[in-house]
Amino acid sequence: MVGIALSSFIVLYGLLLGLLAVTTYQNFFNIKDIVDKEASSMAALYRDFSGYPQPIRRHLQDQLREHARLTIDDDWPLMKNGTVPPGGTERLNSMAQTLYTFEPSKESEKIIDAEAFHQFNNLLEVRRSRLANVNAGLPPVLWWVVAFGALLNIMLIWMQDMERHVHLILGGVLASILGAVIFLIAELDNPFRGEVSIGPDSIELAYKTGMKDETPAPLPQSTLLRRQTTAGAP
Repeated sequence: MVGIALSSFIVLYGLLLGLLAVTTYQNFFNIKDIVDKEASSMAALYRDFSGYPQPIRRHLQDQLREHARLTIDDDWPLMKNGTVPPGGTERLNSMAQTLYTFEPSKESEKIIDAEAFHQFNNLLEVRRSRLANVNAGLPPVLWWVVAFGALLNIMLIWMQDMERHVHLILGGVLASILGAVIFLIAELDNPFRGEVSIGPDSIELAYKTGMKDETPAPLPQSTLLRRQTTAGAP
């Protein structure tokens, strides 16, 4: 009877752990996709800003670069501690005010302005989604059920009439697989916290490759002298 009860209980408990593992895995990569979309929106918005006339283009691109850098340096350490970062809203509001002051005079500028507003609103949307998932995780009641179920599993194994070495082997194998699955669920449960967490890698990549400062680098002194000599030659 104990063996029948154990086999039935293991099936039910295994289904619970399997569903929790799949749920946390999907949630982890869904939130990672949100961060990737935020990085893509930043890169696309920076490219749209390049179509604005000076000096507003320079100002908008500087604001977006600052926002991306502070998102990487300030927001992520706070999210690792389970704190929703408060600073990005003010930066984006300032960027929005800069956009509102621009009045396009050409048809091409109207198209660029409309696309920039579309990308800006998309950036706001994915950023809100990221912040809403800072403390995403399983409800505490599920963790109580998981712990209680693991304890019942071990108790039912102890009730089996077996030799001591068989008890040790069977109990060790069962405890190992239960511990491994529960550890996996716990590591994936909070996507922004712990060793296995979502980092700002995609935003860092967008910052380095898609948000380059367009200020031309100063020419070397030797090049300037050569140009002056060439200009003064008959």
